[in-house]
Amino acid sequence: MMRALFAAIGGLRNHMTYMDVVATNIANINTTGYKASRVTFQDMLSQTITGASAPTAERGGTNPAQVGLGMNLRSIDVQHIQGALQATGKLTDFAVQGKGFFIVKDGNRAFYTRDGAFDIGVSGELVNPTTGYKVQGWSADAGGVVDTTTVLGPLTIPFGTSVAAQETTAVTFVGNLDAGKSIGETLATTIDIYDSLGASHAVTVTFTKNATANTWDVTVGGDGVIVTSASASPSAVVFDSQGAITTPTPPAPLVLTTNLAAGVTQTGTDVITTNISMVGVTQFAAQGTVGTTANNGSSAGALSSFSVGPAGDITGIFSNGVNRSLGQIALAVFTNAAGLSRIGSNAFEPTSNSGVAIVGVPGNGGRGTLGTGVLEGSNTDLAREFTNVILAQRGFQASSRVISTSDEMLQDLVSLIR
Repeated sequence: MMRALFAAIGGLRNHMTYMDVVATNIANINTTGYKASRVTFQDMLSQTITGASAPTAERGGTNPAQVGLGMNLRSIDVQHIQGALQATGKLTDFAVQGKGFFIVKDGNRAFYTRDGAFDIGVSGELVNPTTGYKVQGWSADAGGVVDTTTVLGPLTIPFGTSVAAQETTAVTFVGNLDAGKSIGETLATTIDIYDSLGASHAVTVTFTKNATANTWDVTVGGDGVIVTSASASPSAVVFDSQGAITTPTPPAPLVLTTNLAAGVTQTGTDVITTNISMVGVTQFAAQGTVGTTANNGSSAGALSSFSVGPAGDITGIFSNGVNRSLGQIALAVFTNAAGLSRIGSNAFEPTSNSGVAIVGVPGNGGRGTLGTGVLEGSNTDLAREFTNVILAQRGFQASSRVISTSDEMLQDLVSLIR
């Protein structure tokens, strides 16, 4: 009789824990990046009344007779299932579509989270605005190069940072020179040549059909005010019978030399040498058009905005139209993510059963990709949790009924002596 009471007490206690877990899941229905927990049970020890016996030639075997001693909580597992994405439109809101975790640090202590509701701190660092934890990744050097083999560090979005003017040294031409043009007909395109101080100078490159087959003369003109003279070398471009350029021999460039008027720059007369790639220019019997797809020159500018790609690459957008890499967001995965320990504030930390963090860039190793301007919602299934509420309630009621019935039976037993 006493066994039933203690078994029922175990049922009451563990169904209360079950209800606690379900209540927490429901309470976090709108928590960003929340991962719901699942409760499982197991039976406890069983008391053997009679053991099993093997069969003999005369009689069959007998099964063991055992009385259970109640139930116990087997596990409370975190379900790391993808939550629904919710659009916010905020540049510093991110969501992982995959198994990866953001890495954030409080001093030297690293935590891992699916909550990508970040912001930019007063020092320009990307942080969790509630905890102050700094988002980890790899920062680009002065040339915009990111080395993902180095140690992780805080990511910075340095708004207001200036980028120096860049003299135009390389331009890429693409297009077609119409093979059907008559001798003497022209096709012109204008490019902006930036000097060392970032001032733009319009230079027009004109292609004129030559009497020699598949040959076009190249002439250069300035804007008539700033440019005193300009020239191109070689002074003609030549194509083969298949429409591919042969002079200048690819990948040799068409070299443009621009002489600026005295006093235009700090150095007085400035000579700008620009290499123009002609690899993308053809000569077919089709409409003629030549334009630029790349120009490495620019005026001075300041960081005005940024964007983050699916691979976690942070690109700074400057007021002069230049785009430059600022850094790379890192993600981590674990061999057993269910082994992570919750520490609050939507963060986890590793345990001896989770394995160490395997750090890398998004899009590799199952880490998943990043969504920008979106947040991952809670993966709590409300319909399932309300069903679990009923199960927990009925389990608790059934255990309490066992106690009531056991008490009545004990009362009847005591009453036998009356």
